[in-house]
Amino acid sequence: MAQAVANVARRVNATVEEGLDHLDLSNCKLISFPDGIFKVLSSVSENIRVITLADNEMKAISSKFFSTFTQLRELDLRGNVLSKLPESLEEMRHLTSINLANNNFSTFPEKLTQITTLEQINLEGNRITEIPVDRLSAMPALKWLNVMSNPLDANTQSALTSPHKFEILSQRES
Repeated sequence: MAQAVANVARRVNATVEEGLDHLDLSNCKLISFPDGIFKVLSSVSENIRVITLADNEMKAISSKFFSTFTQLRELDLRGNVLSKLPESLEEMRHLTSINLANNNFSTFPEKLTQITTLEQINLEGNRITEIPVDRLSAMPALKWLNVMSNPLDANTQSALTSPHKFEILSQRES
């Protein structure tokens, strides 16, 4: 555990000291985003554009995360155990890409459809059965949606076969 804590501290310090626009805390055995990191990053949080929290053990993301990193463009949360996102997600006015692959979502995170800048959504490998195709179609910037390896119901699969203005990756029935 001490190794994981030291790893997080080293990566956070590098982001602050080098003025980086990204923070990579993947594979750090995190179960949540540590509160202490908010304080350490407070002076540079507006500059951070990309955060990778992939392959941890996170069950939730706090509202404070989204209200702190307001300039975030890309968020990678793949390989955690998330099943929902906080209401404050809709505050992400600059987010263009979110990776939620291989988590525990059983319902589509509807808040994603309220982020007008979102171009890419990856929900591969979850347990989602229904996708709000109409709401996704109304998203002005959406270009790409990955819902492969989800147990999509027949109505959703049928809706996904219609032409859309964005690319859809999903399993097709053969």
